[in-house]
Amino acid sequence: MIPFFRRRRTATGKLEAIWIAEHAGAPMTACERIEVDPTGLQGDRYRHGRGHWHTVEACRVTLIGTEELERAGRRARRLRQPAEPAPGEHRRNLVVSGLGRSPREGELRIGEARFVIERPRPPCGWLNQVVGYNLAAALRHDSGICLRPLESGILQVGDPVEWHAVARDGPGEP
Repeated sequence: MIPFFRRRRTATGKLEAIWIAEHAGAPMTACERIEVDPTGLQGDRYRHGRGHWHTVEACRVTLIGTEELERAGRRARRLRQPAEPAPGEHRRNLVVSGLGRSPREGELRIGEARFVIERPRPPCGWLNQVVGYNLAAALRHDSGICLRPLESGILQVGDPVEWHAVARDGPGEP
C-alpha cells in the first residue's frame, strides 16, 4: 500500500513554530518571524556552520510536523520517557501542521520562501545528549526532513504551507 502522503500531489498546512539555536547544543529559541535565504535561517547554527553533523549530512533548514511530534509523544510514553517533548526539544527549525507525515520529495512554499525537500532527517545520539533522555527512540522515522531554500523570504508563525510533488522528467514518468 502506498502511504497517503505519496498518493497526494499537493497538501496544505500551517507554520506553527520557528526554532533556531546559535550553535550545537545551545538552547532552541522560538521566533515569530525570521528571514531565510539560500544559506538557511538568519541566526541559526546550520546557516553559520556551527551545528552538530557530519559534512555529508548537513541541512540548511530542518522541518517536522505536529503530527510526527504527537506520534513521538505516544512512543515516549510507551518507552517511559517524558510524556511530551518540551517545546523545541526536537531540535528542528520549522514545525508545521496539516501535512500528516513530512513529505519525502517535492517542494514546499512557506510564506514568502520556497524550499526543495532533500531527504529525511533521522535523529542521532547527539539529540539524546542535548535533551538528557532517549528522544531519538521516540522520534524514530518521524523525525522530520532537510530542506534547501530555493527562494529567499520572510517566514512568520501562521504562514500557509503548500507542498507540491515535483514531476520528474524521464522514461515512464508523468
